Amino acid sequence: MPDVSGIRIDLSDDSVAWQPCHIGKGAIIGSKCSIGALAHIGSEAVLGDRVRVQGGAYIANECIVWDDVFIGPNATLLNDKYPPSRDATKWAPVIVEARAVIGGGATVLPGVKVGENAVLAAGAVLTRDLPSDEVWAGNPAKFLMTRTAYEEAR
Repeated sequence: MPDVSGIRIDLSDDSVAWQPCHIGKGAIIGSKCSIGALAHIGSEAVLGDRVRVQGGAYIANECIVWDDVFIGPNATLLNDKYPPSRDATKWAPVIVEARAVIGGGATVLPGVKVGENAVLAAGAVLTRDLPSDEVWAGNPAKFLMTRTAYEEAR
């Protein structure tokens, strides 16, 4: 069997991406980030320092992800309120604040903010802002527990 493993691409500031993946024009990637294979980082998106984006994740154009965020495999951050508008004036990028966790397969709708230290459970659909230090799950996502309780359970 041939070697089909991804190829490591060293980016600036000790960041790495695994091919195949897409990093759009004008995207800003902070230091010590990791971008998994098949991930999509949209044009003009911003990743802070030490962000981990797992394989298959999709971050739409102009989304902002602050420092120390984890984005699980196949998670989706959307920006287009009326897809496919192809009209950036109708976009509302997602903002993910520092130390938040977006679980695998979770979806964050356009214009929604994920607060600092917040956790969105795997498979959840976030339709409104998730406050800092809370854990939400479900479709639509709703409060499950505090981040403190989550950390104690880990």
